[in-house]
Amino acid sequence: MISYEVTEWGMPLQQAIRETPQPKGSEVLVRVKYCGVCHSDVHIRDGYFDLGGGKKFHMSQRGMRLPVTLGHEPYGEVLSAGPEANDVPLGEDRLVYPWTGCGSCARCNEGMDNWCPTPRYIGIQRSGGYGDHILVPHPKYLVDARGIDPSYAPILACSGLTTYSAVRKLLPCKPSDWIVVMGAGGLGLMAIAMLKALGHEQIAVCEIQRSKWDAAIEAGSSLCIDPLDATALEQLQALSGGVWGVVDLVGADNTASLAIAALRKGGRYVLVGLYGGELSLSLVPLAQRAMTIQGSYVGSLQELREVVELARSGKLKPIPTAVCSMQEVSGVLDQLKAGTVLGRVVAKVE
Repeated sequence: MISYEVTEWGMPLQQAIRETPQPKGSEVLVRVKYCGVCHSDVHIRDGYFDLGGGKKFHMSQRGMRLPVTLGHEPYGEVLSAGPEANDVPLGEDRLVYPWTGCGSCARCNEGMDNWCPTPRYIGIQRSGGYGDHILVPHPKYLVDARGIDPSYAPILACSGLTTYSAVRKLLPCKPSDWIVVMGAGGLGLMAIAMLKALGHEQIAVCEIQRSKWDAAIEAGSSLCIDPLDATALEQLQALSGGVWGVVDLVGADNTASLAIAALRKGGRYVLVGLYGGELSLSLVPLAQRAMTIQGSYVGSLQELREVVELARSGKLKPIPTAVCSMQEVSGVLDQLKAGTVLGRVVAKVE
């Protein structure tokens, strides 16, 4: 098999030719046809996440050892399975749920693999979809996405799932309550589309690159604001009825500070983005304003099934998605780091 691997942190991916893995136990072998290229892989390729205050969380602390094949949005054909795998859709295409856990802890038994304390995520601890074959630990992680364009379906496993899980933490509320989306990159556009799919009406976007505003409006945003504008907070606080909720797809010091300051009493701030930094909070206003501050990390297998149904129904409108070759993935990661990608990019295995 051919894969594109991180062999040195922070450096371009390198092509490698290795033995095609053989499934054991309950494992399933999938021939990758497409794999989404996610912004998280920019940080993972660099080898760390910025915790703020000069602190870093290194991927080696997360169980990653070089060389490693990234790619956590794979979609492909089910080829074979181990002797303990049952009801395997051999020869059929499936979307892969990548946020697999240890399989035996309380969180995994609850169906919350994404909260497993010792995760074995595909594309992080397990070899991922920037290669032409992957092993999936159990057939239950194969999601039928028939009826959805296979060049678009992969991004549902991360962008779609992540935003669905996050925006649901802001609901229920009135469709006319203002919800602010921080960032209009791939996740931001998907969050707007997800809110619209769930019936929400009033959506504002904070995005520093005005070149992305048209795409945000097209996705369903009612208003775009430059968060670096000196009047940004004033504009948010002036919204009719105040800001009920913010989903932050950037996750930087300045986006978090602006978001929390903009909330009305009882408002909710949901942090998703992993840009990095730290936040200083005064505790008294936190209580007096009855705010909720919550993190949201990807989503469960059941939530992915719900996202797929939303997409299949037509309620979830596609966001701009380009297709590249697997050989171009490293360059796409560079573009994502520079912030020059509109929407999402999916790599196709030739």
